[in-house]
Amino acid sequence: MKGLRTGVAVLAVVVALVVQVSLFPHLAWHGIVPNLCLLVVVAAALTVEAPFAMVLGFTAGLALDLAPPADHVAGRWALALTVVAFLAARVRQDQKPSALAVVGTVAAASFVATSLFALTGVLLQDPAMSVSGLLEVVLVAVVWDVLLTPFVLPPLMRLFTRLSPQWATS
Repeated sequence: MKGLRTGVAVLAVVVALVVQVSLFPHLAWHGIVPNLCLLVVVAAALTVEAPFAMVLGFTAGLALDLAPPADHVAGRWALALTVVAFLAARVRQDQKPSALAVVGTVAAASFVATSLFALTGVLLQDPAMSVSGLLEVVLVAVVWDVLLTPFVLPPLMRLFTRLSPQWATS
């Protein structure tokens, strides 16, 4: 079952990545698109063990860093999504999170991931990143991710729960 779960998680990341870099740029607002890879990582973090979610976050982030049209230093999304996986896994305790907790977790995860990505860009002197544009980027990213949460997280969380019943919260 563990191999199947890994395969399904990787497939979910690949599908999210393809949709994110091919379809969503046509829906971008000021160049900002929803982060489907982040939503996959949060779904995993809320339903399976934290180490698996963190490895998935690193993998999804690295794929996002390397996928065209990436124009930044590789590793920034990998760091951001690994941190998000850790933080989101801390939300899940001994019971299934409520719908409000899931949306709140996505909003917080989106804020943290986008802020971390943007701040590492400022620290690494990425010419596309400016301190003045940070607030708008973070705000729009959070809104995008929260709007997609009801469509992405429930089916993914059910799928991960079926594939990892020993880690499923009641």
